[in-house]
Amino acid sequence: MSDLFQAAGLTPHAPAPLADRLRPQSLDEVVGQQHLLGPEGAVGRMAAAHRLASMILWGPPGTGKTTIARLLAKAGGYEFMQISAVFSGVADLKKAFEQARARRMAGQSTLLFVDEIHRFNRAQQDGFLPFVEEGIVTLVGATTENPSFELNGALLSRCQVFVLKRLTEDSLELLLQRAEVAENRPLPIDAEARSTLVSMADGDGRYLLTLAETLFSIGTDTPLNPTQLGQFLQKRRPAYDKDREEHYNLISALHKSVRGSDPDAALYWLARMLEGGEDPLFIARRLVRMASEDIGAADPLSLLLTTAAKDAYDFLGSPEGELALAQAVVHMASAPKSNAVYMAYKAARRAAKETGSLMPPSHILNAPTKLMKSLGYGDGYAYDHDVEGGVSGQNYFPDGMERRRFYEPKPVGAEAKVRERLEAWGKVRKDGK
Repeated sequence: MSDLFQAAGLTPHAPAPLADRLRPQSLDEVVGQQHLLGPEGAVGRMAAAHRLASMILWGPPGTGKTTIARLLAKAGGYEFMQISAVFSGVADLKKAFEQARARRMAGQSTLLFVDEIHRFNRAQQDGFLPFVEEGIVTLVGATTENPSFELNGALLSRCQVFVLKRLTEDSLELLLQRAEVAENRPLPIDAEARSTLVSMADGDGRYLLTLAETLFSIGTDTPLNPTQLGQFLQKRRPAYDKDREEHYNLISALHKSVRGSDPDAALYWLARMLEGGEDPLFIARRLVRMASEDIGAADPLSLLLTTAAKDAYDFLGSPEGELALAQAVVHMASAPKSNAVYMAYKAARRAAKETGSLMPPSHILNAPTKLMKSLGYGDGYAYDHDVEGGVSGQNYFPDGMERRRFYEPKPVGAEAKVRERLEAWGKVRKDGK
């Protein structure tokens, strides 16, 4: 009688997945990472010298991190051990270190590969330090997250960080060709659908081979076109994590595209974030910030439009409300830019911290009581509306503090007229008229 595993076809003789069968057998078979693995690459040089340093492999899913670690152990003559931070705990680490210590005493080096190393907490990461320092293990950690944010500084100081690139279209095409050789038949898709298939993989080689394996199994005699391909395969969402590095990378790209007056690039990054599942209200809040920081008085309408876009999204929701965000993005990217208000506010804050608790000059203090009047509150105050030109030129800075100029309007947009007015009013102050 067969068990559940046999019933599911999971026998020792069951065929391995296509991605596993095509796993490279040497470093020169790895695609897309020649900047690291080539003869001039840092990792390639290590492998050629048979001396490996502890390292962190940082890159998107499906770029070959696990494969590279296995091949490095093979090239250097190291015993390969693999653990996953998702499934392993302190007991597993202790066992791995004990086994590595025993091998070292027998003259055998150990490469310990830790998948998803960023998922270990800070204390667990610290546990690697003495074993890496003593050379009991050569650590190769794999992560999809920015090591600067996710790994201890002490651990990073003992490892080199190598960045793996998402696979290019050429690299993905090479994987498809290898798959066709392994299956001894072409993929049942036309040229246009093949291009669509590569695009669907989004730089992930493992995912591409999974899609290819599905296509090999459909048993059609007529090549599929892009529309038919979409009926068999579902395009996954772009890689995006709303609380990790990609979140900050894309909002930074949106902000800088607006600041750089490129509405097309700004719209692209907005769409990328929304397609990735970002909270539109988070984007709306950042748009309001951009309106004040990068546009300011050069186009005061931008602040009104961004707050209106937030209200519009609140009212309409997705997807209709997203158009209001797009409208705000295009308006701001196309608007004249000035950070003069932003810089003035920062300078004013610095001055406020430096000057402590200086009181306003007495002539601009209200005097609602007789005592306050007797102390000189309000004496000499000139009501600006009664003065010719509407500006008295009085001093409004604290006594004992020299006048400072924080706001330097730029000669662009609406701020150009503000600049002219302030220059005229400055002359009134200087002349005392």
